[in-house]
Amino acid sequence: MFGFGRKDGGGAPEVKASATGRLAAMGTAGRAVWSSRDTGTLTRMGFTGNPVGFRAVKLIAEAAASVPLTCADHEGRLDMHPVLGLLSRPNGAQGRGEFLEAMFGQFLLTGNAYVEAVGPDGLPLELHVLRSDRMAVVPGSDGWPVAYDYTVGGRVHRFRVGETSPICHVRAFHPQDDHYGLSPLQAAANAIDVHNSASRWSKGLLDNAARPSGAIVNSGEGLTQEQFDTLASEMEAQHQGARNAGRPMLLDGGLDWKPMGFSPSDMEFQKTKEAAAREIAMAFGVPPMMLGIPGDATYANYVEANRAFYRLTVLPLVAKVCEGLAYWLGEHAGESLTLSADRDRIPALQAERDAEWSRIASATFLTDAEKRRMLGLPPAEDA
Repeated sequence: MFGFGRKDGGGAPEVKASATGRLAAMGTAGRAVWSSRDTGTLTRMGFTGNPVGFRAVKLIAEAAASVPLTCADHEGRLDMHPVLGLLSRPNGAQGRGEFLEAMFGQFLLTGNAYVEAVGPDGLPLELHVLRSDRMAVVPGSDGWPVAYDYTVGGRVHRFRVGETSPICHVRAFHPQDDHYGLSPLQAAANAIDVHNSASRWSKGLLDNAARPSGAIVNSGEGLTQEQFDTLASEMEAQHQGARNAGRPMLLDGGLDWKPMGFSPSDMEFQKTKEAAAREIAMAFGVPPMMLGIPGDATYANYVEANRAFYRLTVLPLVAKVCEGLAYWLGEHAGESLTLSADRDRIPALQAERDAEWSRIASATFLTDAEKRRMLGLPPAEDA
């Protein structure tokens, strides 16, 4: 691969030779190495080990958990209902915010959210969010789930699906899987690997005092085959990879180091990290400026970015999860229910709601009852 000639015979030791000079160049060409795509590795690399993924998940989960909810039946919006009381205190260890944040967080990290109902028949007494990485769907002969297996400490507990399921499973859209959802972490996995690798590379440079790429030039006699093999193996073991980035070389025997490539600063690793961070933010649907990522300003200001964040990311997520949760709780309660976000009480959308209220209130061709219905309000009580 180095284009060196080899002379045979004479009993003389084999010597590496070149018409342009005696050198051994370090190459870095090869296939990219990506981390595993299993749930545990993705969570560890993309959430607990990556600040951009961590902040994106926390930002979405906390915002979605803080959205006020309304409950309605076939007659309209209800001011009070047992389902609202259950969600206000799902179990003895969690309140509404903590419970919903855990549910939204599991959904974002794995593409699946599982909630267990605890209690006798009827509306559950308690609700518990289960870890998605421990749950396995057991499909029946027709492909529909007949049970859910939950594994903890080597023991498996099976939740059997009867007339009503003890497990509420909300999953994201996945075009290639019938039972599990696709998480944003999976879509952003390559960008997460790039961001983490750039961070490790930068840390390696700081630890080892960065040196530019180049070649080792032999200014003396040619190297024997044994010496060349030893030098090549030492370079591969001690000076390749992010862990060894910038490690200085100790050269002797007529060897000299000649820079011939771009330095890490010239390669602009910081911009590489910022580009990867923007891709991670894009996969989760968070405006980069809300994560403190520099670059092109897509939105005119932070207020507009926050409004787009709620409108395009938070509210669709809340709608999807609440729809599945309301249908499941309605089956247990024996009635048809809907849960939805109360947009009138979301500060980020207040300007839009004020404009909508003014537009509907000024419509003289609508009755008061029609205006209340269009705004999602319950019917007015009879005088």
